[in-house]
Amino acid sequence: MKLAGRSIVSVKRRGKFILMTLDRGESDTLATLAVHLGMTGKLLMDGTQGEHTHGVFTLDGGVLLYDDPRQFGRIEWSPARVNRLGPEPLEIGLEEFSARLRARKTRVKPLLLNQAFLAGMGNIYVDEALFLAGIHPLAMASRLTAARAARLYQAMRDVLTLAIEHRGSSISDYVDAEGRRGDFQQLHRAYGREGEPCVNCGAAIKKIVVGQRGTHFCPRCQKR
Repeated sequence: MKLAGRSIVSVKRRGKFILMTLDRGESDTLATLAVHLGMTGKLLMDGTQGEHTHGVFTLDGGVLLYDDPRQFGRIEWSPARVNRLGPEPLEIGLEEFSARLRARKTRVKPLLLNQAFLAGMGNIYVDEALFLAGIHPLAMASRLTAARAARLYQAMRDVLTLAIEHRGSSISDYVDAEGRRGDFQQLHRAYGREGEPCVNCGAAIKKIVVGQRGTHFCPRCQKR
């Protein structure tokens, strides 16, 4: 088996992928094992195996389990699609971000979800960033002014930074590697708040479908 007897040299994140670089073992080259958690996948150290456990990795320091109730995640060997990912949202500069927006004649919400445009932006955090920036999810990316693009850039960084501090959003069964739930969902201003009053103006938050994803926004505060 390709994994047996090999050591993990490093673990890092790229977009929504967890990348484990393995030593050469009996081969001549380093290899990468990539884990994409999908919507409900999780990696747990020394957890309890159950009906949703689809991967078991026996390590020197314990057992790593891959659980995924809805089976939208994937474990891949040296995945080519990682090479097609766009820049990281917390690493890209404002000038490059704005230029990439101007070059795309498409709606801003699906563009931000496009992993080739930016790596790692998910549905919750796109909704929250657009709300914070006051930009409608159906606004055309190429038509955003420099000022609006700058607001979106900063909003995206602020939302992601705060979400990381709060260990993400546990909407259903998301937990971290130690089994702890995140609590950023308690700070959501748009996502999941359909019908509730906007925290800024009091208008009811609306939900529409954009790019096959449920999308939450304030019809009064967020302009096209």
